Amino acid sequence: DKGFALLRHACKGAARLGIGINMSNDARGCGSGGPWIKPEQSMQRVVWSEQTAEGPAQFSAALPTPQKVANFYGDIAVYAFPTPESGFRIPQLRGKSCETRVEIPFRAAFPKLPAECLVPRDKIVVLTDKLGADGKLVWDVPAGNWTILRIGHTSTGKDNHPAPEAGRGLECDKLSKEALDSHFGHLMGRLIAENRELTGVGKTLVRTHIDSWEVHSQNWTPRFAEEFKRLRGYDPMPLLPAMAGYAVDSVEVSERFLCDVRQTVCDLLMENYAGHMRELARKNGIELSIEAYGDGPYNNVQYGGVLDEPMAEFWSWSRYGAASSCLEMSSSAHIYGKPILGAEAFTATDAERWQSYPGNIKDLGDWAFCSGINRFVFHRYALQPWA
Repeated sequence: DKGFALLRHACKGAARLGIGINMSNDARGCGSGGPWIKPEQSMQRVVWSEQTAEGPAQFSAALPTPQKVANFYGDIAVYAFPTPESGFRIPQLRGKSCETRVEIPFRAAFPKLPAECLVPRDKIVVLTDKLGADGKLVWDVPAGNWTILRIGHTSTGKDNHPAPEAGRGLECDKLSKEALDSHFGHLMGRLIAENRELTGVGKTLVRTHIDSWEVHSQNWTPRFAEEFKRLRGYDPMPLLPAMAGYAVDSVEVSERFLCDVRQTVCDLLMENYAGHMRELARKNGIELSIEAYGDGPYNNVQYGGVLDEPMAEFWSWSRYGAASSCLEMSSSAHIYGKPILGAEAFTATDAERWQSYPGNIKDLGDWAFCSGINRFVFHRYALQPWA
């Protein structure tokens, strides 16, 4: 409440001075999070546990609960399949399953494995309905050695730090409109409602902002399976063991499925995060700017195209830091017809030691203009002493 009182005071002061405000959408700025985000509304990832069984026999035991973060876990599916004879797992799995951002080159051919190293899709037994609420599974195991795979989802645990403790909390699920609605309503929605007469393009509170992506990745959301089917045209569930590294049917089938997972995450982020944030902003009469680059699971140029103003950044100390973002966002602005291209300008670290002045950074500003930047958003200000 004290924070909102200060924000109201700032809006009214800016109105008297004729200054426009571009307000970060949370207390940190690089994402969208806060103490109001419940674990089930947070960024989520796929987790799993494995159990072996030998048949013919009855299996009756509690399956290990996969990793739980923020005291939150939900089951997705339970599968059983004949245990592959080798320990092959898909390489670079964290990147390929979109648990983290890694540049994955496209391939024309994939290694071929012997049949005994694969998990045939038609041999996978779905046991999801046999899992009790207490995690216990009762199943008549056919002859042979079997792997029981319990797949679920939990929070990534990423929060919006560094932020004041009062505004710190989990990052919202970037693939869910419902999660973003909740986040927007708790901060920007409330601020707009309390400053309605000052809000809108041409007034005081003109824009909300998301800084460069620094909240890592996610690869699940509660409606992921149905959204995947809508976007990719087939059901992902039979291939889900590939997200645990198993080669289902073949390496090629599994790798192409994981490529579709990455593309689906990217598409949902464009629709349900950046795109929906723009819808919420416009519904409230303001615009959206984003520094559309960082460690997120998306296409930077495409990400910059679904908002009102893409932004870049460049550092004066150390010189030309983050300079590649200016070229990326300039490309996005040109491709998607954005006439204004801002940049977080002349950012510096404590190594600057008050040695910088307008004359010795002018050439850097000229370089930014030549790179396509036409709006400087100055980073920090004179009276901000280092801790």
